[in-house]
Amino acid sequence: MERQDGPTEALTDQLTVDQLAARAGVTVRTIRFYSTRGLLPPPTIGPRRVGRYGPEHLSRLALIEELQNQGMTLAAIERYLQRLPDDISAHDLAIHRAVVASWTPDTVDETTRGQLRARVGRELTDDDLDRLEAMSVLARTDDPDVFRVDPAMLQLGVRLLDVPISQEAILAAREVMLEHTRSAARELSRLFKREVWDPYREQESDPERLERMKSLSAHMQPMVVQALVTTFQRSMKEELREAFPQESAPQPDAEPEPAASGPAPR
Repeated sequence: MERQDGPTEALTDQLTVDQLAARAGVTVRTIRFYSTRGLLPPPTIGPRRVGRYGPEHLSRLALIEELQNQGMTLAAIERYLQRLPDDISAHDLAIHRAVVASWTPDTVDETTRGQLRARVGRELTDDDLDRLEAMSVLARTDDPDVFRVDPAMLQLGVRLLDVPISQEAILAAREVMLEHTRSAARELSRLFKREVWDPYREQESDPERLERMKSLSAHMQPMVVQALVTTFQRSMKEELREAFPQESAPQPDAEPEPAASGPAPR
């Protein structure tokens, strides 16, 4: 059953199916196909009975893309999504995607300026492109109309363009994040090697046990990412409560969901 407009949905569900397809990098046919399979919730019905889509639809498309990148079949993706709460937010879907994305190597896409505009849903000025390049979201190529884009960072970078904060502050925050996440990764790797890997290597004569160890190692990264995301969220909320004790503390956002492109029918 299609949803009707609620008091807050009118503020958030603003995309037509064509706009959603452009933002997600898929075709309208793909969106219809996903909807018939129950992979996407129905749209909000607005004036003239035109379906409107919001952040949760874009987040689901991004999550579907990552699951497909893992080689999951459509049936397996359906089972994965069915286990999620019916009222899961775009914020929580972004966390799921971040965990799934940690299984795959980093990717960089080559994108034209027109394609970039369609993916982010806005015109990007030369100054915007300079700022995105400074944040390592994209890099220019020899062709002035073609850019190398980090799809995982694209939506986050575009949202930061509108944040009332200086470029220097954004870059400083990025350096803080890089420094501390690298430190955490280094210490966790040392702990894993000392407490888990080295003891198992002493028993290399047992092939089955060694294979189990390799399997565990392959699955460690998504588990660690999920733990880091959860821990960071809780720590950030505590810090904000301390920093703003007499007023409503701003709530930290999840990483925005990058657009998705799935291999379903085009």
